[in-house]
Amino acid sequence: MDEDSQETRLFAAFERHDEFVAAQNTLLAVDLFAEPSRGEEDVELNCSRKLIMIFGEYQEQSYLLDPYLESLVSPVAECLRKYAMTCVNARGAQSSRSRVERLADLLHNYIKFRGYKTITRFFPHEVADLSIALDFIRLPSGPVQDLSQWALRYTVLLWLSLICRIPFDLQKFDDVAQSGETANAIELVGKDRLNMAGLEREGAASLLARFYARKDTKQQFFSFVEWSITVFRSSDIILSIGALQVLCELVKSGSSEQLQAFTQQFLEITDTLEQNATLANNTLVRKYRTKLLSRVALRLMPPKVSRSKLTFRSLDGDIKNETGHRNVDDDDEDIDVPEEIDTVLESLFKSLQDKDTVVRWSAAKGIARLSERLPSDFSSQVFETILGLFSIHSVAGVSIYDTPAIAEATWHGASLALAEMARRGLVQTAALGSLLGWLSKALYFDIRKGAHSIGSNVRDAAAYVIWALARAQDPESFSPHARELAQWLVSVALFDREIHIRRAASAAFQEHVGRMALFPHGIDVLRKTDFYAVSVRRNAFTVAAPQVAEHLEYRSYLIDHIISITLRHWDVAMRELGAQALRRICELDLKTLGLECTSKIAGLLHSVDASDVHGALVALTGISEAYRAQESEENSSNRQKIFAFIAIVSQDAVMASRNGLVLAAACDLIASSLTLQEVELQEKSSVPHWKRIVDQGLRHKSSSVQQAAASAMATTSSLTDCSPDDFRRGPQSLQQSLGYTLGVLNYNAHPHGFSEVVKCLLDSVDSNSSGRMSSVEARRSCFQALPKIIANVLPRLTEYLIAESMCGVLDALDSGLDDYTMDERGDIGSWVRMACIQGLASIFEDLFRVSGSMPEFASYLPAQRYHSVIARILRQGVERLDNVRQIAGHCLLRLFRIPLPSVPHQEEWGIKGSQLMMKLFLNDASDAMTSWSVGEWLFPKAVELLRVQEYRQPLLMGLIHSVGARTGSTHRPVSSSLVSFAQGLPLPPGDSDYSLFELCDDLIEFAQGRTTSNAVVVPILQIFNMLLEADVLSHLSSVDNGPSKLEKLLNIATRNILRLKNVQRVQESMKIVVNLLVFSSVSKSSSERIVDFLSHPYPKVIRTSTAEYLYTFTQSRDLGWEADEAVEELLLETEWCSFGIISPFFLQIADFVTGLRKACK
Repeated sequence: MDEDSQETRLFAAFERHDEFVAAQNTLLAVDLFAEPSRGEEDVELNCSRKLIMIFGEYQEQSYLLDPYLESLVSPVAECLRKYAMTCVNARGAQSSRSRVERLADLLHNYIKFRGYKTITRFFPHEVADLSIALDFIRLPSGPVQDLSQWALRYTVLLWLSLICRIPFDLQKFDDVAQSGETANAIELVGKDRLNMAGLEREGAASLLARFYARKDTKQQFFSFVEWSITVFRSSDIILSIGALQVLCELVKSGSSEQLQAFTQQFLEITDTLEQNATLANNTLVRKYRTKLLSRVALRLMPPKVSRSKLTFRSLDGDIKNETGHRNVDDDDEDIDVPEEIDTVLESLFKSLQDKDTVVRWSAAKGIARLSERLPSDFSSQVFETILGLFSIHSVAGVSIYDTPAIAEATWHGASLALAEMARRGLVQTAALGSLLGWLSKALYFDIRKGAHSIGSNVRDAAAYVIWALARAQDPESFSPHARELAQWLVSVALFDREIHIRRAASAAFQEHVGRMALFPHGIDVLRKTDFYAVSVRRNAFTVAAPQVAEHLEYRSYLIDHIISITLRHWDVAMRELGAQALRRICELDLKTLGLECTSKIAGLLHSVDASDVHGALVALTGISEAYRAQESEENSSNRQKIFAFIAIVSQDAVMASRNGLVLAAACDLIASSLTLQEVELQEKSSVPHWKRIVDQGLRHKSSSVQQAAASAMATTSSLTDCSPDDFRRGPQSLQQSLGYTLGVLNYNAHPHGFSEVVKCLLDSVDSNSSGRMSSVEARRSCFQALPKIIANVLPRLTEYLIAESMCGVLDALDSGLDDYTMDERGDIGSWVRMACIQGLASIFEDLFRVSGSMPEFASYLPAQRYHSVIARILRQGVERLDNVRQIAGHCLLRLFRIPLPSVPHQEEWGIKGSQLMMKLFLNDASDAMTSWSVGEWLFPKAVELLRVQEYRQPLLMGLIHSVGARTGSTHRPVSSSLVSFAQGLPLPPGDSDYSLFELCDDLIEFAQGRTTSNAVVVPILQIFNMLLEADVLSHLSSVDNGPSKLEKLLNIATRNILRLKNVQRVQESMKIVVNLLVFSSVSKSSSERIVDFLSHPYPKVIRTSTAEYLYTFTQSRDLGWEADEAVEELLLETEWCSFGIISPFFLQIADFVTGLRKACK
């Protein structure tokens, strides 16, 4: 919760300034030439982490730091300058790598936070700093040469690039005999780091661009261009990218006089890059080639006043345009367009269709910037060429969904270019109609490709175009298109699959409402489709869409959009949400819209595409349910008409096993639209095969289809008598449908079969019955049906069910808690246990609610039976599976909150230990919200419930099972919780609720009763080992019957030990025997049994682990006897698992055991 609120928090100022400065000053105050101590290292690391955390917190509002940047950055940059100066003057001085790295990382975070152009302004830039920075980065064994100090190299390169901008003569730094030495050194530093991937290359490119932009480095730039051509021909990708970065930056910021002489070389470079297959396949190379082309073309054109204009609405409601004062036509006549522009534009148009977004985006910006400087006629031709890109993959009369997938890149690039041109006011009014025509298709560009779809970037770019048009077009030019455009944007903002597209369309709608005020009901619709309203898809479909549909101007278009697009969408969730939205819109005027929509939807039922058929059936189901919710004779007739539409779909399409979605939708439609007239008509019904559809659904292998068919059976049962006789004799899928169906039948309409239904369900889950279902899924559905049928007849429960039968239902659900069926899928019995837990909780709630009207309540739910079930649910709440614990915990808290039954002696049904439970689990709001699946939270609380005697035995058994869990998230917390609980218990039984002696007695009793069950014995042995190792049982032998308990424990651990093959049980037994050596009452017996483990025949690894554990035990415990070196050598150096017969070492083992016996005396 805190993280979410932190992410969405908006700041008004740099509130953490003082905290930030304090942490930064701590880092700057350290001595960079001294290694920090461990304490100092921790303090500095914490300060560094705090600074990074604050940077991240304000990243989205980085401008808030602008007033403080100079005071923040300057000390850090000055610290770096002083450090560099010291390194240069005292060569060989050793500095702290970690401290220097933190300093450089701080500067890098500033640059990442606000951009290098902003931050480098605060770097020191005196003329004298050139020699410091240059000598520092060239130190042969300096910190810059450390491979891990990339941030230091990056910042120093940016520092050098800033110094290079100072207009001073570089030759002043040269020796008399070595003219040009400084310039060559700077160039060499930059070139050496162009071949490094990452930020260092960007810093080197910035340095070289600033260096070659100087007036005194013209000759060096000529050489660099020649060198770059050589690099491009060598196909070195990393170095080529660096060289291109330098050229792009230089063409952008260099002087026109310098660059005009190299225009042809630049164009030749772009041709070379295009012809080199290795380089042309690299995304970054293509991106920088596009940048270079567009920037060279911009340099060929004279600067021109921008045509862009900003449209805004003043407070008085008038629409105004802010434009520059110029005469465009006169300016156009004086422009001479060079021939190279055509070649550049042709290449940029090709880049608009590139497979990578970054290349298309760069080309789009280049075309728009260039078009801004071209004459109006030429700019219009560019605009028409871009529009022509849409038609490359389009065929007249063909839907956008039939467009090939390869068109995505072309449409996206064209949309980006149009958006950039629109933002600059380059769209003529006459071309607005054709532009909006293509945008209407781009807004719905969604092409299925395999298991997903493509086109979200096209839809996003189309919304960007419309947003840009709102900022630069005249309202008069938009007024003919306003209504249609508003409908497009609203439909996309409400019904697009992707959240960022819905938000983009909402932003475009908002921009038009704010600047043009042409959209119908703009402010009201905007309020319903704002950023937050459309962020959650379900809210956009089911809440915002009906609200917008209240306006008639949008209603019909939204309905058409749902029917023609959403209901045909490739995503099942979209079709289902579209059906829900359509129902809610139709409910605004069901009488008119219901029949109108159903007639349109019926057309989709003729489609051969299963998605179209499914969407139509789901939508018809929603409208039919709307009619049923407003029941009347006319609506019943309309439902019958909708029911008849099922006949349009071919039986093969519905019955096909692969069309489970269509079959489920057909069953749902039958459930919502079936009427008594259709049932009575039987074979003369408008859909004579509807029963076969339901029967096929019941036999389908998918549970969702079975449940849909069961809902159809529920509707049928309310109209006619239904018999479930055939279910138990059918295939497994039909058996599974038995529970789904019997749980929803209407027994109030036909009560005569209720007792048979209950008997059928009980026989299906009874382990002693021949009719028990073998499928765990079928048993689960039967268990789920039992509470449903009880709830179905609850008001007249005593008429339908006698007390004995009610107790039989409770017994069946209670027995389901013991289902631990395993197969290759794991513990599938947990499905049954969860169903039984939920079923028991639901029945208890229902019975408590109607207890006042049940004179024989105590016989229907005996108090003792109720508490027994509570204890068993509590056991499930502490067992090893997280999902079972979560369900059990949720149900227990539900039962804890319900009021007691309204019967005499109601306190008998009060949960035992309620005060303790309230203290443990409902102490505050955080406890109620915490999941029982979290072992670290649950088990320290759950072990305290062992103090409640009525629930102790089942609860302890559940904890034992959790100790045996293989997952550490369960085993560790339950083990530590049991040990901590045992440490706090009194030793002898007395006045307290529970004692350590009683805990040991319960554990031993469990183990003795299940000696053949490793699932019980092994975790019990683990618990005793943990208690022994923690010295919890050190005084157990001093109480009455304590030695006998230890003897029983030893007997459990050593019984049939030589015949056991479970490695874990043998190892835990061995630890028990060794740990019992410290107890005088059993030490002699324990020492005698050690030889069984040292000579264990199978598996051999037991011998090694016994020797190691025994050695560790003898070294860590005070036994009053120390083994000699021969014994230690025997334990440690004998290869216990390398021989099959232990007899050669029997004498040594016997000597060791004899020593143990003497110590025990």
